[in-house]
Amino acid sequence: MSRPMPAELAQTLADGLLSFPVTPFSADLAVDRPALIEHLQWQSSYDVAGLFVAGGTGEGFSLSLAEHAEVTAAAVQAVSAGVPVISSAAGNTAQAVEMARQAEQLGADGILLMPPYLTEASQAGLEAHVSAVLRATRLGVIVYHRANARYSAQTVARLAATHENLIGFKDGIGDLEHLATVRSVNGDRLFYLGGLPTAETFALPLLQMGVSTYSSAMFNFVPEFALGFYSAVRRQDHGAVQDALDAFVLPYLEIRDREKGHGVSIIKAGLRAVGRDAGPVRPPLRDLDAQEQAQLEALILDAAPMREALIASSDLTTRPGLDAAAV
Repeated sequence: MSRPMPAELAQTLADGLLSFPVTPFSADLAVDRPALIEHLQWQSSYDVAGLFVAGGTGEGFSLSLAEHAEVTAAAVQAVSAGVPVISSAAGNTAQAVEMARQAEQLGADGILLMPPYLTEASQAGLEAHVSAVLRATRLGVIVYHRANARYSAQTVARLAATHENLIGFKDGIGDLEHLATVRSVNGDRLFYLGGLPTAETFALPLLQMGVSTYSSAMFNFVPEFALGFYSAVRRQDHGAVQDALDAFVLPYLEIRDREKGHGVSIIKAGLRAVGRDAGPVRPPLRDLDAQEQAQLEALILDAAPMREALIASSDLTTRPGLDAAAV
């Protein structure tokens, strides 16, 4: 299947649920390629609009350049036809450029440009950083507005005017006034993606601001719930959204927020809970302890009736020929 043009990729991603697959590791913390391929095949058997590999939930910050290539290549091999594979570019400018070129050579469909490593930067410096990556690839690129990469609306507009392959703005800050300004200045030139931790919490209000989609980490272990929740958001079913928040999302956040870094660890814990173990997290993260794991497993079990009701209210589909057994 031919690679989509940047504008086509933006349209596809803007109109469906997105997710960040975990990167499975073995007990010695090496990339578990067979487990990764199995997980990606399962994830892409659902009607998801795009999978972002080697990202935050995929512990991309812990991957070497060779491992980044391994994960990206595995995704291109494993993901179902019609599901875009978005790889990451991160680190200093030279490294981000190399990762973007590597992802394109390996067959990825797009790039999520993560914040540069550590240092604070001016708008001119951020613009130069993003421009270098955009010039290095023909792929569609999404900038991630988070941490030290805080882009003004005018910086985004200059980048969009200069580089046709800038296609999206992912917000991980949650400053609604700033997001409204970015949206006002750039209009439909870009698509807008919710990127706050556990994005389900913010999905409905952000929809009103023109943010039509978000990346769901929960999709890793409860994909049908994640799709059902997204369906409820898009049809603006406030009651169904609130029921799901009350019964599952907010109690889940209470476990997640007990320690920094649990945003990734709790996803791998969720996979263990549903019988799809993806191995441990890498330092500096730590896995949930036994008590936290047990609390998450109890929550998943207790919230099953709500999840089933939400799924029943949605028209969920799987991709033909693939096993997508419900969790």
